[in-house]
Amino acid sequence: MLLIYNCERPEPGDAGFEEALTAVNAFADECRRRGVFVSGHPLQGEHTATTVTVQEGRTLITDGPFAETHEHLGGVYVFDCRDLDEALELAALCPMAAQGSIEVRPVAGVPGLDHRAARG
Repeated sequence: MLLIYNCERPEPGDAGFEEALTAVNAFADECRRRGVFVSGHPLQGEHTATTVTVQEGRTLITDGPFAETHEHLGGVYVFDCRDLDEALELAALCPMAAQGSIEVRPVAGVPGLDHRAARG
């Protein structure tokens, strides 16, 4: 999984939006061409976040990101790469790497965990 941190995404109508969109779409197309693309999702800004914690059995809900967060997560890509080297190569190709940082992290395989989204 590529976790995209600390890069500002221009909004439609902003200067640079079309260029950024073209670069991101070209990156996604290259990942599809390689057969590794599983999904990709930009996230809305951290101001839209709601943080949930449970302390001593009580659910606490706070508007905004966790107070101690120093960086913001802007989006994720999930790839099915052959190895870490391929994932790192793709992270370097990701257009957002020039603005922020890309964390590469394997998705954990947990025996017995059904990770498929339930659809009703």
